[in-house]
Amino acid sequence: MRAKRVILNTVLVILLIGFCILLLRNFSSRQVDDVSPAIACDSGIIGKSETLMVIPIFQNKSIAEDSGWCKYILSLNKTLGMHGVYHNYREFGELRNEDYIRAGMKEFRKCFGRYPEIFEAPQVSLSRENGKTLRAMGFEVRGYPFQIMHKVYHCNDTGKYSNKFVDWV
Repeated sequence: MRAKRVILNTVLVILLIGFCILLLRNFSSRQVDDVSPAIACDSGIIGKSETLMVIPIFQNKSIAEDSGWCKYILSLNKTLGMHGVYHNYREFGELRNEDYIRAGMKEFRKCFGRYPEIFEAPQVSLSRENGKTLRAMGFEVRGYPFQIMHKVYHCNDTGKYSNKFVDWV
């Protein structure tokens, strides 16, 4: 009898935590990943998101090469962050030095007139060493805790979960 009560209480606590996370996600800020002039992005998703995570150099082309796009993104008056440098698979799972990161920061600044303050690794794959480097450079580093507590969309809708699923939960 006591074992059943412990199991029931455990299940109830898990359900309560899950409900609280879903509730928090509904009221937390929203973010769009994979923002680049080379990737089409649904204007509805951009409109309902407060933060846009921009890829500074995608397919070896800098965002700064498209000044019209840079002006458009700035006109949206959203919080902007840096989403990797080149957005390669597990890009920040490998050790990266400050010069590598600064290359992305430089292109970000050319486009938007300021350096980024927020960083998120592509596929949220970030080694402990790279996280330390980014924090030492003054970045707010976003990872899985942020992804769990906030709705995070993808311009190309190819993230781990579809944008429709993100909207649902």
